[in-house]
Amino acid sequence: MSRIFPLFIFLLFGLTTSPNLHAQIRIEGLGSGIPPQGLITLIGGAGVAYYQGDLSDGVDFAHLGLGPNLALGGMYRLSEHLSLRSELRYYQLQADQKNSRNFVNNLSFRTRNPDFYVGAQGDLFGFTRKAQVNPYLFGGVGTTFLNPKAQLDGTRYSLPPLTTEGVKYSRTPLLIVAGLGATFRLTDRWGLGLELCNNFLNSDYLDDASNVYPQPDQLPSDLARRLSDRSPEIGEAPRQPGFIRGNPEVKDSYIFLSVKAQYVLTTRFFAQQRKKTKCPKF
Repeated sequence: MSRIFPLFIFLLFGLTTSPNLHAQIRIEGLGSGIPPQGLITLIGGAGVAYYQGDLSDGVDFAHLGLGPNLALGGMYRLSEHLSLRSELRYYQLQADQKNSRNFVNNLSFRTRNPDFYVGAQGDLFGFTRKAQVNPYLFGGVGTTFLNPKAQLDGTRYSLPPLTTEGVKYSRTPLLIVAGLGATFRLTDRWGLGLELCNNFLNSDYLDDASNVYPQPDQLPSDLARRLSDRSPEIGEAPRQPGFIRGNPEVKDSYIFLSVKAQYVLTTRFFAQQRKKTKCPKF
């Protein structure tokens, strides 16, 4: 497996830099001899989101805490094999330590976040009618908005303003996106695919847990103290300052498994033709 992946990358790079990069294609219903450069495609998708962080330690398969994800975006084709790609997405993640081996900490969270990225997609096969199934790799950079919440006495509270570890962290960290997928061409305009995407954050506060328990008097309110240390709620002794609350050496991340639909909207070729066409004067 370790040899196949580099070979796939090498093959993909070779295809994207081949002499046939500027070949023209025929798209039925869109006309013939239309170059792929400038092709604009809309993307929409939905699937499941899986959280990877400090509160998922030892969680069993019955308590994965999966949530939904939704995406809307587009692609602008640069060549037969390479496209610019961008998406606006919305996802939900959650976890509860009562289902993990760190149950004594009793921490939990749920978050519903938007994120956004800009990147590129490389297709294995050129954009032609012959390729009914087209695998691809993609990647990009962007950001997300962190909004972890926890429920206490029937009310859900936003955790970042409470600084439960005595730390005021950025709620818009850098996001690195990397994934792979395959698109199945249904018609000349429509495609349907399956995609796996890993999302790496430059933050360990997706779940509001990263380091150690703080000194209680460093926290701004009784509510912050209760949500910082929730062990007493299950009959455990309060955690002492300096006890491990998370692992700051490993950043948080989340994974999407999605079904993606694609629709060819228009091309740069048509836009240029419209500019050349002038309305008649009366």
